Amino acid sequence: MHISQTLKTVEFPSFIFNASGPRCTTQGELLKIAGSSAGGITMKSCSPEARQWNPEPRYIEVDMWSINSMGLPNHGYKKYLEYAAEIKKQFPNKPIIASIVWFCPEDFFLLIKAFQEDKNVDVLEVNLSCPNVVGKPQIAYDFETTDELLQQIFALGITKPIGFKLPPYFDPVHTEMMANILKKYPVDFITCINSVGNTLIIDPETEQPLIAPKWGLGGLWGDYVKPVALANVRMFYKMIWDKTKIIWCGWIKNGIDVFEHLLAGASLVQLGTVFGKEDTDCFERIESEFIEYASSKGYSDISEIIWNLKEL
Repeated sequence: MHISQTLKTVEFPSFIFNASGPRCTTQGELLKIAGSSAGGITMKSCSPEARQWNPEPRYIEVDMWSINSMGLPNHGYKKYLEYAAEIKKQFPNKPIIASIVWFCPEDFFLLIKAFQEDKNVDVLEVNLSCPNVVGKPQIAYDFETTDELLQQIFALGITKPIGFKLPPYFDPVHTEMMANILKKYPVDFITCINSVGNTLIIDPETEQPLIAPKWGLGGLWGDYVKPVALANVRMFYKMIWDKTKIIWCGWIKNGIDVFEHLLAGASLVQLGTVFGKEDTDCFERIESEFIEYASSKGYSDISEIIWNLKEL
């Protein structure tokens, strides 16, 4: 089974790798990802200065779902430039993805310029969709601001593959509005979806929410979210397939989940919650399950599966 994939000129030996979020904050965690069967290394979404975690409890997981409000903790972008140099020294053939967050426009421009000029970072992922920062909206729900922001970003003269991590959209009209913005610019990929934001889960025994930050509101992952993720992948593929690849991120537990998202139109896959739960063993397990399942159906290359969803 041929499972390599490219973003512009950057080759991923496997199309399955980690999402920015769990187990990718420290240099040790990133080196462990690099030494696994993951096809690339996505670093923690970073800001100009280091950020602390939101107060505990901030992450709860059960069989069917998880809810979190981490608050984008990270070590600051200068540390991730250092981490990228060490990763590239030890694993020169693994792509490194810098994940960049925004609290004001100047943040984006500072970080994009720094990672764009760094020889060790291969791909830029700009996070427009974190729902867990108190007082900060998800940028990608503001279409006018997103359009203005992309115009300014591409005016910087981007040469590396660059993409944007998006929140879930729940109406095809909104998906189309975002797709029309993306088509105006040389966007290499989108990552969809981030968690379903600002959800509330209550423990009836304690009569309290499960997490403390933001009055108990947090980002939801789980079996409930998978259909939302599939729909977002499919709708965006229908609208931008001819110029922009899709990285799918959203509740993968096994190889068949991967297969379904390729059918919907994804070209690469990021593992988040399952990676947080199982550590790096999940990459080899899910890759093997996917290959076994796809091969049993007669496929020999992931390109044969992407957007092969049969209409009723």
